[in-house]
Amino acid sequence: MKFDGYIAIDWSGDKQKFQKGIKVALIDGENNSPIIVNPPKNFKYWNRSLIINWLEKIILKNNYLVGIDFAFSYPFYDYKSYFPGLNLSPKTPIKLWELIESINKNQDNFYGGKIWKKDPYLKFYNSPIHKGKLFKSRRRKTEIVAKSILSPSPTFNCVGPGAVGTGSLSGMRLLNYFKNKINIWPFKKLNEIDQSLMVEIFPSYYFRNMNIKPQKPDGYSIRQINKGLELYETNGISSKIKFTGPDQDEADAIISVAALILVNLIDVQ
Repeated sequence: MKFDGYIAIDWSGDKQKFQKGIKVALIDGENNSPIIVNPPKNFKYWNRSLIINWLEKIILKNNYLVGIDFAFSYPFYDYKSYFPGLNLSPKTPIKLWELIESINKNQDNFYGGKIWKKDPYLKFYNSPIHKGKLFKSRRRKTEIVAKSILSPSPTFNCVGPGAVGTGSLSGMRLLNYFKNKINIWPFKKLNEIDQSLMVEIFPSYYFRNMNIKPQKPDGYSIRQINKGLELYETNGISSKIKFTGPDQDEADAIISVAALILVNLIDVQ
């Protein structure tokens, strides 16, 4: 598929008004260097509402491949249910997004953590509030396949630095917002061919897949990042780039946008 450009977003699900960890990398045209997209003027950091407004203006008018690092759905086939034992458990990913949205619709900034207080769903999460008695370390096929390189956190886990659960809840609200506006792979396909496509990404996987590990305590060096970009057949970044994310989130966005290009050229076609 031919895209006008590529966008990778290092996501965050926290409850703050602004998310310091949200970083956006952009490539317009193949083999150009990734650039970090800053928040709009008068804002020091992105938040989820700002990101969604920015995305909507760009990806509805153009044809972009957009990658965001949260789980687009929950494990299903292991128990034939997202929430085993619940008669009202959603049957499809789209119905799951709608459930998350309905529970959290009054939460500002696309926050999704209200479900931790909603019975009976709270029983399935390991959350900052409590560990539900039905929480299990379930994994989708996505996590099972990725484990050969780097094992992701279980999607119902919302505690700890590597947890994806909180970001996935807010992310599913984003997916619900865009579900009738763009293609969401592999769950939602619209009729238009030249239309933006949103996919799930796993930034740390892209580094590890190229045998690049962060150097403690500083994390990834510019040299390591540029080595990864070269292996993903993308031009390098300037040594003067400044990382401001709490966990080198810019590095994750940068490597992911390069991986999107190569994966699209090899696999999506």
